[in-house]
Formats: sequence, structure tokens, C-alpha cells
Amino acid sequence: MSTDSRFVIVGGGLAAAKLAEALRANDFAGSITLIGAEEHLPYERPPLSKEHLLGKQQLADFTPDPAHWYRDHHVELMLGTTVTAVDRASKTVALPDGSTLPYDKLALATGSRPRRLPIPGADADGVYELRTIEQSDALIELFGSARRLAVIGAGWIGLEAAAAARAADVEVTMLETEQVPLRAALGARMGEVFADLHRAHGVDLRCGVKVGEITTSGGRATGVRLEDGTVIEADAVLQAVGARPNIELAADAGLAVESGVLVDESLATDDPDIVAVGDIADHQHPVLGRRIRVEHWATALNQPAVAAQTMLGKSATYDRLPYFFTDQYDLGMEYTGYVAPGADASVVVRGDTGTREFVAFWLDSGNRVLAGMNVNIWDVTDRIKELILAGDPVDPEHLADTSTAL
Repeated sequence: MSTDSRFVIVGGGLAAAKLAEALRANDFAGSITLIGAEEHLPYERPPLSKEHLLGKQQLADFTPDPAHWYRDHHVELMLGTTVTAVDRASKTVALPDGSTLPYDKLALATGSRPRRLPIPGADADGVYELRTIEQSDALIELFGSARRLAVIGAGWIGLEAAAAARAADVEVTMLETEQVPLRAALGARMGEVFADLHRAHGVDLRCGVKVGEITTSGGRATGVRLEDGTVIEADAVLQAVGARPNIELAADAGLAVESGVLVDESLATDDPDIVAVGDIADHQHPVLGRRIRVEHWATALNQPAVAAQTMLGKSATYDRLPYFFTDQYDLGMEYTGYVAPGADASVVVRGDTGTREFVAFWLDSGNRVLAGMNVNIWDVTDRIKELILAGDPVDPEHLADTSTAL
């Protein structure tokens, strides 16, 4: 690439930071401009519901690169700036002040935003969501004063926030439409593990319920009313009902989108001069043989190395298996692999779910390992990956036998 080449990265999270790093690590000598909507340097999101919310980390601890790194590596930062449009014909991005910025290669790392329930009271004061450092800080402040918190949604964010609230001695009522938490992600059996965990730590977990409205007084949330008329009083309400990928910029530019921005194995979009990474990337996975979109930290961490190669005109393939983790109370978990929604998969458990020390495996109808989840058992992720990548049938009884090697 020529030193006159102009690369633009749109996004202010981990994926954007890692892409800038990867481009310079590959000796790209042209200009790099990183445009982030937030005023902060690009930072990681997981601590917002984990270590930071528990008071164990500060923003600097999960900011991958300090300001001097960008300065020393000649990466121009345009923070607090939202790209309003991408013109693929002129190869420019439009900025709020009406100016445009040209690019030779463009990377979209626009991430996602919290979903919001279309119910009365959702915009009242005292209703929280969790995606930014300011929102995490607001919850920390809340935990210092509130006595009762209602959490709508028992997904990863809701569960982790509930654990942090309980650590601050806040009473938590958690409301979930499914019969168990994490049903879509883990299935009913493993969802019960997390239900038992939170109930054991004092969370009033109510599953199979639907929220009709957030009750208010004087414009401030006072609790939640369920569709059956039940009222849960609370000092504040956290909406944690999932995330929505920020694909509007890509869609308006005419790029192919479905649940995310469609990218191939190299993370290139249908425009050869544009890549997409992180939460928005609906990626054709070469190992799994299907498209997947994974809204987790490991994707934002690892995809940029491949995207950088693609932007530089080199051959590259992103073939890592999906991975995510959580820490709640005394439970630590890692999950590796992928089970398609609605897949005909059985679960084999190695260990004891009651003591929360086990490894769970998801097997397809041919007894091939699709995914594995280790709970309070460590140093087995590589072995889980080996079993998945081998693609060979396994003996479920042998897999479950803790007296044998995994």
C-alpha cells in the first residue's frame, strides 16, 4: 500500500482499536482515521457489566491503547463524532458538520445498542440500560443509594448486572419472558443452572412473565406492572432485553445486510473496499459452514487481525470458533463453539451441576461435539476446541465419565 493510502475506521470500541493496531503492526504506512461516536478513547465493553460494575476496574484498565499510542502511531482520532453517511461512489464518509472524509479502504465497527421495550414508562427517569461507561457509572451510583432494583431480561447483561447489584446489597427482582434464563443461548437445562445460582444469592427471579409497563410517578420509575396485573415496586428499573446491531449506516450505503452486515470469510462486504467487524459482522464461517453473527468480546478482539490483512489486499480467513465468558458471584464460565438456534442438540454433562463444577457438551444427532461450556473448571478450552474441530462422533457416556481423560 502507498503512503498516500487513506484508511478510515468507523467505531469506538475494542474492534476499532485492534484494527488500528493491526494495520500498523502490518507496516501500513498510509493515513488512518478512527471516528468514534463517544468522547472516550476506544474501550472494551465486558467490564461495564463485570469488573467495573463491581468496582474492581476503572476505565483506564479496559482502554486498550492510551492517547499517546494513537499519537505515536499517527492514528488520527475523531471522537465524539458520528458518521452520517457513506458514499461508495465517491468513497467518502459524511460528518455531522457537512464535511466529508475520503477513504481508500473503510472499516465498519459500529457495534450495537441496547434494545428497548415499546412499553409505557420506558423513557422515564430511573430507567437504565447498559452499553456505555456513563451508563455503567450511573448504575454504580444507583447501587449506592437504591434499595430495590427491577431487572427486565435475564440474558447475560441482566444476570451480570443483577450479580453486581446483589454484591452491593440491593434487592433484585428479575423478570424474564422465557421459562428459564438464557434459554436461547444455552437451552433449558443449562439455563436452570443460572436460575438456581441467582435464586441462591437472593434474586427474586420470575420467569414466564411479560412486562406491560414501567410504572411511574412524577416522571420517575416506581416499578413494573406485569401483563397479569402484578406490580413490582422498585427504586429503579434496568432494561436488559438484548442488543440491536448498528447496521443502518451500512444499509443506507447499499451494502448487503440481514441480521448484520454480510461479510465473507475474509470479513469483506460486497464492496471490496469495505470490511465489517465485531457485533455487526454477519460472517460466513469456513469451519461451521454457515453465517453467524456473534456479539461477544472475543469477536471484537480477534476479527481485526484478519480484517487488516483484507484491507491491505492480502489473503486472510477468519476461522476462530465463537467464544464467550461470564463471571457471576462464585461462578466463572467459558463457552466455546456454536449451536444454531433450534438445532437438534443433546447436552452431556461431565461433573456436577449442583456444585457448579462441570463441563457441558452440546452434541448433534450424530454425536459430534458442537460446543462446550466449562463452569468453574479451567484449562479445558483447548480440548473442547479439538473435539469440535475434529468433527468425529464421540461416546456420550465416555464424555461424561470424570474418571477418564477428556
